Amino acid sequence: MELICIDLEASGLGKESYPIEVAWKNDETGEQDSFLINPETAENWHYWDDYAEEMHGIDRNDLCKKGLDIISACKRLNEKLKGKTLISDAFEFDLFWLKRLFQATGMKPDFRMAGLDRVLSKEQLIQFGFLAKAQYRKHRALDDVEDILTCIKAVRTPA
Repeated sequence: MELICIDLEASGLGKESYPIEVAWKNDETGEQDSFLINPETAENWHYWDDYAEEMHGIDRNDLCKKGLDIISACKRLNEKLKGKTLISDAFEFDLFWLKRLFQATGMKPDFRMAGLDRVLSKEQLIQFGFLAKAQYRKHRALDDVEDILTCIKAVRTPA
């Protein structure tokens, strides 16, 4: 079964937050992508949490200089991930931010999102939780995707 994991970093955790970085990786093919999103290309994306910036280390000015506009970000995701199911370890948060991104453009995603329960049993989910807590997460999207894949493979491999 094809396993593609996704992770997003955001301007904060509140309901007014928005995505600032997206990364995904296909574990089977090794194909991956990661990019920043320019918040100035979306209407009303002003909220910024300094604590979130401290966690991910992404400066808002860097986003404005190096980030993709929201339309290009959605097109890029749809082109690469059409018809795929993406696995997230923080499904509710990542889905919320992806919805915010696509709603801001008026586009619809051509892919689906699912939580870890799509690929792990209840017992494996518990093991995943222990392993994930033991990891030092850098809170950059592509690094986190790599960490998620490592944990999934560890708990799915028979002892």
